[in-house]
Amino acid sequence: MNISNEIRKELLKAQRTEITEYHVYTRIAKTLADENNRQIIEEIGQDEKRHYHAWRGYTGQDVKPNRLLIWLYTTISRLFGFTFGFKLMELGEEKAQVNYEKILAEIPEVKDVIRDEKDHEDKLLTMLDEKALIYAGSVVLGLNDALVELTGALAGLTFAFRDVNIIALSGLITGIAASLSMAASEYLSTRSEETEKDPVRAAITTGIAYVITVTLLILPYLLLSNEIISLAIALTTSVLIIAAFNFYLSVAKGQPFGKRFAEMAGLSLGVAGFSFLVGLLIRNWFGIEV
Repeated sequence: MNISNEIRKELLKAQRTEITEYHVYTRIAKTLADENNRQIIEEIGQDEKRHYHAWRGYTGQDVKPNRLLIWLYTTISRLFGFTFGFKLMELGEEKAQVNYEKILAEIPEVKDVIRDEKDHEDKLLTMLDEKALIYAGSVVLGLNDALVELTGALAGLTFAFRDVNIIALSGLITGIAASLSMAASEYLSTRSEETEKDPVRAAITTGIAYVITVTLLILPYLLLSNEIISLAIALTTSVLIIAAFNFYLSVAKGQPFGKRFAEMAGLSLGVAGFSFLVGLLIRNWFGIEV
C-alpha cells in the first residue's frame, strides 16, 4: 500500500512509541507479584507489540525503542507504583491518538488501534487496588495535617520569636510529637475499620509522610538566617508538595487536579495567614522579645 511521506513519518513515530511501551510493560510485568495484574500488563504489552508490527507492515522499516523513556517510566513505576507510571505513559498515548486521527483517512486500521488504547485505559482502571494507592489515604492524612498544622505553626512562631534557631527547634519538637500522634491515631482508626489496609503499615505511612513534610518545611530555617525568607520558602514548599501529590492522585486515580489542589492549598495558606496575625498580635500585646 502506498502512503504519503507525511503519513509515513507519523507511522514511524507511532512505531517507536509502541515498541517503547512494549518494553516498559513487559519489564514491569516481571516485577509484579499479583498474577492477575501481571497477566493484564503482559496482555497490554503484547497489544503494543502487535501495533508496532502492524505499522511496520506499512513503513517496511524497523525502529529502535526510546531507551531513555523505557528507563524513565520503569523507574517511575517502581518508585511511585505501576498504576501511576503506566497512566502517566498512557497520557502520552492520548496525544499520539491525535496523529492516528490524522492518518485515519489513509489507513482504516487505525480504528482498531484507537479501540485497543481505550481498552488499555479500562484495564488499568481495574488495577486501582495496587498497594501504593490503597495507602494513598494515609499519605493524604499525613501530608494534609503536617502542611496545615506546621505552616500555621511556623508562621505564628516566625512573627512571635523572629529567631530562626528557636523557630526551627520549636517546629521540630511540634512536628515530631504531632507525627507520632497522627501515626497512633491512624493505627487506631484503621484497626477499627473494615478495610484491607494493615493498621501498622497505615500508621507508618502516615508518620513517614508527616515527618518528610515537616523536614522539608523546617529546612529553610536550618539553612538560612533570615526568618522572613525562610517562611516564604516554607510556604512555597508547602504549595509545591500539595501540587505534586495532587498531580499524582489526578493521574493514578483520575481525580480532578484543580479542585483538590485549590482546596488543600487554600486551607494550608489560610491557616498560615491566620497564625501569622496571631503571632504578630501576641508579640505586640505581650511585648515578647527573644
